[in-house]
Amino acid sequence: MSSWLSLDTFRAIVDTTPLISIDLLVRDSAGRILVGKRINRPAQGFWFVPGGWILKNETIAEAFLRLTEAELAQKIDISSARYLGLYEHFYEDSIFSDEGSAVSTPCVVNGFEIHLAVGQKSLPYDQHNEYRWMTEGDFMKDTGVHILSRWYLDNSKGFINVSARF
Repeated sequence: MSSWLSLDTFRAIVDTTPLISIDLLVRDSAGRILVGKRINRPAQGFWFVPGGWILKNETIAEAFLRLTEAELAQKIDISSARYLGLYEHFYEDSIFSDEGSAVSTPCVVNGFEIHLAVGQKSLPYDQHNEYRWMTEGDFMKDTGVHILSRWYLDNSKGFINVSARF
């Protein structure tokens, strides 16, 4: 069973510990990569892959289902994903930066690759205000795509770079 934290508790956690999250390298049938323009901090204003935090008392598989539904408007089972590895992301800002806070956001990220069928009808606009499908070459060259998203295609980044399936 997952649980949401109060804003004050979450602020204290972000200020003192790394967050555990899942990022999704989403491809369509042509191999293009989905990115959304981030509305919120961290990475606000950048094109970024979908993803989010794992909640307390939530398994990785449960978080994966919740996040795919929240970020892609469809539940996708983790068993259909390819594990890309474990990554360290350090952001200088946080969700609390708009309040004048100097809180940074350290994250331990589990990267996964998934494939969506052609014809994704609609995507949620809670975290992103625009979406684009990009070729792999454009994804890697476009400086508007956050460097930490581009790491998912760089074998020198991350840990446990294996092709394991869950």
